[in-house]
Amino acid sequence: MTQVSDELIQLRGLRFHYREWPSATPNAQVLVLLHGYTGHARSWDEFAAAMSTRFRVLALDQRGHGEIQWAPATAYGTTEMVQDTQAFVQAMGLKDFLLLGLSMGGIVAIGYSGLAPPELERLVIVDIAPEIAASGLQRIQQNVARSDVFDSREAAFERAHKDNPIPPQAHQRRRVYESLMRTDDGSWTYRYDPALRDTSNPRERTSAADGWKLVENINVPTLLLRGELSNILDRDVAEKMVDTLQDGKLGEIEGSGHSVPLDKPDEFLQAVDAWL
Repeated sequence: MTQVSDELIQLRGLRFHYREWPSATPNAQVLVLLHGYTGHARSWDEFAAAMSTRFRVLALDQRGHGEIQWAPATAYGTTEMVQDTQAFVQAMGLKDFLLLGLSMGGIVAIGYSGLAPPELERLVIVDIAPEIAASGLQRIQQNVARSDVFDSREAAFERAHKDNPIPPQAHQRRRVYESLMRTDDGSWTYRYDPALRDTSNPRERTSAADGWKLVENINVPTLLLRGELSNILDRDVAEKMVDTLQDGKLGEIEGSGHSVPLDKPDEFLQAVDAWL
């Protein structure tokens, strides 16, 4: 089978990077993956490889993340990312494709699918909704305020594991290592634009009210997958979202926090594969 490839594509004046896993299945349907805040296309490596038995998988680095050309500091809002997704779908000529978005990527997926694009056939949203739990939002803000520079990759892993001891250690270590890049002085930092962490320059975000309107407008079968221990998506908000969707289903991964694909990779794969 053809190996995964790393590709570059020009979208809306920026150079984007995406990973492609060709499928072993002839004429396979396309599955597009959108990562979360501070993530990147390689976050999906193991999941995408497994899904490629049935689907052609495309994982896009969203603007400011991974190996993409960085944008102006004021151009990292949700609307920009939704428009990037639209441009990617058009440039790749996608039809009847499947979309999966995690966290920030889920917000982008809601923004895109809420426009009722005819190219989209089915949707998976992972642990996010138009309303975010206050405790989880506070935790994100605290993490943003911390230093993201480390003496070694292992030091970065140790902090990540202390923050979240749920994931299998080998899986988590690979994810952390792949998320890092060297700085000019030889230390390590995460592979995203520092402007994304600049609280003095807040990013444009869709309001909760507008987000719920987008959810109402999603016209494809949608799976909302929640981590049982999530501090971002409360259970009652998840139930509200499924009730609001035209064709929604709620799934929950036992023992997982917000980062479902990281925390419980096998269970996440099984849930998504079974539903798709």
